[in-house]
Amino acid sequence: MVDGVCVTVTLLLCVLGGQALDLLRVTATSGDPPSTPTVHCWCASYPNVTFCSWPEASRSPPTHYVASYSERHRQLVTKPCQLIQPGSASSDLISASSPSPERLWHCHLPNLKLLTDYIINVTAVYSGGSRSYLSSFMLEDIVKPNPPVDVRVSAHDTRKLFVEWSHPPTWTNLDVFPLKYQILYRWENRGTPKSVNLGPFESTRVELKGLTAGRTYLFQVCAKELLGLGECSGWSSPVKYTIPRTKS
Repeated sequence: MVDGVCVTVTLLLCVLGGQALDLLRVTATSGDPPSTPTVHCWCASYPNVTFCSWPEASRSPPTHYVASYSERHRQLVTKPCQLIQPGSASSDLISASSPSPERLWHCHLPNLKLLTDYIINVTAVYSGGSRSYLSSFMLEDIVKPNPPVDVRVSAHDTRKLFVEWSHPPTWTNLDVFPLKYQILYRWENRGTPKSVNLGPFESTRVELKGLTAGRTYLFQVCAKELLGLGECSGWSSPVKYTIPRTKS
């Protein structure tokens, strides 16, 4: 806004090949510039469970949000994105896999098509204007399972361990779209942090050898779609285990 005059700003970033598109559109008539929603989308269970999220503005929150999505090559045909408010039971369930100190809004995008470019449009509406954020994605690029659960560590002997876990319960098509896993274990050697990343593994039980008796390790597991779609999940909650010493 300049001297009370309405200001409109549009910024477009386009990458050839349909891989990315970000569009920022601002319309303000008075007051401080409104906050732009920072939108992140991911598919927690390929291909049927896709969410987008963004933090609620802590200062001067908008009166409401409007979210919609469309196929990139059929932008005139838009569908509403089901909004999920911060603090609701559904929001808490979604956020449990990746806790955040911010109040997050979510929206659910059901029944997306495979190998199709989509555009998500989230608009924050303020009393004095609005601010929109658009982003393009393909379902296969945003696959990110939730972390594995129930990680367990047990000793076979003084230098051999079994690490076991369960697949993320939100990944509902395990028979059709299997997962692979990576193991991260960490320890300290004379105050220096050390770590080893192993995998991928297709089973949910792995034997580890050559670990040091008496040493304490932290074990974590992440999951990724078997063919490599998207990215690995966040790491599971760490499990601490101390290798038993040999009895004298």
